[in-house]
Amino acid sequence: MFGCKRYIGTYLVACGMLTAPVASVAMARAVPTPHAVAAADVKALAAATDTFLKKYVSPEGNVNYRAVKSSPAQLNTLVQQVQTMAVQSLTPAEKKAFYLNAYNVLVIGAVLESYPLTSVMKLPGFFDKKQLTVAGEKMTLNELETNKLRKPYNDPRVHFALVCAAKGCPQLSREAYTPAKVEAQLTAQAQRVLRNPKFIRVEESTKKVQLSEIFKWYDADFKATGKSTVAYINQFRGRQLIPAGFTTDYYTYDWTLNDSGR
Repeated sequence: MFGCKRYIGTYLVACGMLTAPVASVAMARAVPTPHAVAAADVKALAAATDTFLKKYVSPEGNVNYRAVKSSPAQLNTLVQQVQTMAVQSLTPAEKKAFYLNAYNVLVIGAVLESYPLTSVMKLPGFFDKKQLTVAGEKMTLNELETNKLRKPYNDPRVHFALVCAAKGCPQLSREAYTPAKVEAQLTAQAQRVLRNPKFIRVEESTKKVQLSEIFKWYDADFKATGKSTVAYINQFRGRQLIPAGFTTDYYTYDWTLNDSGR
């Protein structure tokens, strides 16, 4: 009996000496940091957004709003994730990817609130009055664009990634932005948009290039790069360079809804 008690006592002492510290280490490892949690949430949002875009956005960048409206659960979940995201501990790349995806998701969500619709311009205050929740903050789409992307990053490429639900916008990418690839994705999107003859209209016969009014509205953003507008565009056009000496003008923005059903 004594030997049995001694064995039990030794076993218990051994557990106290060996397993308690191991358990503490395991417990410490099991508690993720606030950044790890937020970063995982951003990745999860990007993955879910990617699935949504591939399902409802055409290769031309138009949205099947009718289909989304008939089955809104997927979009509603994305909007809720955007609203509740914790961003305080995120890295600049994580925030950049999050806010790019947030803008495009919220635009689609705002359109669906009034769909069927022919243009967001029929909704007064769509960009500068309507308050939306982004990561716990109330803001307009213009404030999201300016305060969370344009000012912090000074990166004109965001103008080709943000899509305002219009035919005149850059085509909506069917790929969500991720922290690991956001810089490469922005470059690829700029190349895709700025090589599109519908977006940059080069007229060889008149030696003129017709530009989207985006380049007029955000002229200061492009000038801040130290390049002329044409030089900025040319860096993304590969061999399709706009010749020196061509004059520039702006074609009228097409605010028709980017609806794949129309």
